[in-house]
Amino acid sequence: MNAPIIDPLQGDFPEVIEEYLHHGVTKCIAFNRRGTLLAAGCADGSCIIWDFETRGVAKELRDKDCIAAITSICWSKYGHRILVSSADKSLILWDVVSGEKITHITLHHTPLLARLHPGSSTPSLCLTCPLSSAPMIVDFNTGNTTVLPVTVPEADSGPAPPSRNKPSDGPPYTPTAACFNKFGDLVYVGNSKGEILIIDHKSIQVHAMVPTPGGAVIKNIVFSRDGQYLLTNSNDRTIRIYENLLPLKDGLIALGHLNKTVDEVAGVEKMKAVGSKCLALFREFQDTITKVHWKAPCFSGDGEWVIGGSASKGEHKIYIWDRVGHLVKILEGPKEALIDLAWHPVHPIIISVSLTGMVYVWAKDHTENWSAFAPDFKELEENEEYEEREDEFDLIPETEKVKESDINEDDEVDIVTVEKDAFSDSDMSQEEICFLPATPCPDIPEQQDKCVGSSSKLMDSNNSGSPLSEEAGQNGQAMNHASSPLEVVSNSYAAMDSLTEDTGGTRMKRKRKPSEKGLELQAEKGRKPLKSYGRLSKIRSKPVADPDISNGIFGDDISD
Repeated sequence: MNAPIIDPLQGDFPEVIEEYLHHGVTKCIAFNRRGTLLAAGCADGSCIIWDFETRGVAKELRDKDCIAAITSICWSKYGHRILVSSADKSLILWDVVSGEKITHITLHHTPLLARLHPGSSTPSLCLTCPLSSAPMIVDFNTGNTTVLPVTVPEADSGPAPPSRNKPSDGPPYTPTAACFNKFGDLVYVGNSKGEILIIDHKSIQVHAMVPTPGGAVIKNIVFSRDGQYLLTNSNDRTIRIYENLLPLKDGLIALGHLNKTVDEVAGVEKMKAVGSKCLALFREFQDTITKVHWKAPCFSGDGEWVIGGSASKGEHKIYIWDRVGHLVKILEGPKEALIDLAWHPVHPIIISVSLTGMVYVWAKDHTENWSAFAPDFKELEENEEYEEREDEFDLIPETEKVKESDINEDDEVDIVTVEKDAFSDSDMSQEEICFLPATPCPDIPEQQDKCVGSSSKLMDSNNSGSPLSEEAGQNGQAMNHASSPLEVVSNSYAAMDSLTEDTGGTRMKRKRKPSEKGLELQAEKGRKPLKSYGRLSKIRSKPVADPDISNGIFGDDISD
């Protein structure tokens, strides 16, 4: 039986590895908003863009000044820009269509994560999380960086002091996770104390704080595609889902109103009170048996599923939970560590990256569904006796007579209004870049040199020891040694034509490109005349003609 029909509540999630993509050593991946293009950052500093419909390479972005490994990759809202961060402390902004580098900025610390501002099609701001510094906002137009606060002073109820905006020279800094909200007016920062800070990145002010249970270090923080849920991955081996209680648009204004309404307490307690009205703990996910650490957790495209990769070495496992909290599937891949994950924005497809640089495509294991071809098809578990209807084979059965249509044909049909795309939350979807024109890859010069060298060697071997070339040289005919074997045969026929003109015999037809069978026939028919030609040439010009031309060499060479 077909399970998707019998059980309509079965999950629509991937099950098996459908195929893999390989182009260099991949380190990180990211889909565009529609899921038609997949970008990957490689270990050699290049960025590969695959057309996900055809699984072919659509474009390769490479900067000669950047040869370090790519640490993160991010698309702009409408797919016009791609931001990559690399291990050489640089940020590079690319134009996707032209393939040109727009901006190159070098930071003081290696950026582990970089995200473009989601509120613009051509963003000029990005959020980056360096290895040994607090998260910062980078302005591409001016090159200025603004360090965000990561802690809240216990005795200060106002904004964070300016000293927090500068990286300290103290002990090694714990990497801090951060992300924009859906429209980019707020930044959510997860610090090493297990606190989620809600910050206005323009005024550099902390408006709210949400402590997590246990107070473990927050390693990852990411919003769902629709902005309704926030995911955190903590060092206590737990993935937590928070419900966003702020409105999607104008979240900063709503947060300001909450700060005005909470007057009972002040300082840190006020921030916690405001934070409790911004985020509400929804679910917690963990493996209570193995207590495994999680790698690159994220939401599905519709937010109904949560996935997390196992961070164990030599293990390529992907855990899938529903939003209620049930573990529904564990995908087991090759014996390679997992370093990055991405869920397709539209389809039930997961992309995973292994430590060796392979990109695996996980998809559903589709089974035959005959109901798709015939809607009235019914599958039977066992044979049943069929009773024929009385009018089943009539030309016009009584049960299938056409009824009068209830549709009013005078109503006007609206062909102007465009229905909203169910998979897009954009108001300007027509400006999105969904596909890229395919560009042919140039030939590698090394391969061309090898081909030219092998062909020249082949031609030299064909002509260097050929008796025809020696005879042509004796008869005073210039022959090019780099010519093909077919040209050699045609030149030999030209020599025969000159002999027939001297003897007054029958002139043979000249073929420029004879086939093997034609050469054999010509050899059989032309043996007797060739011998006579050889004798006449002996009589007329003994020192010029070679006696071997009549017997074995010419005829055997053609027959061979």
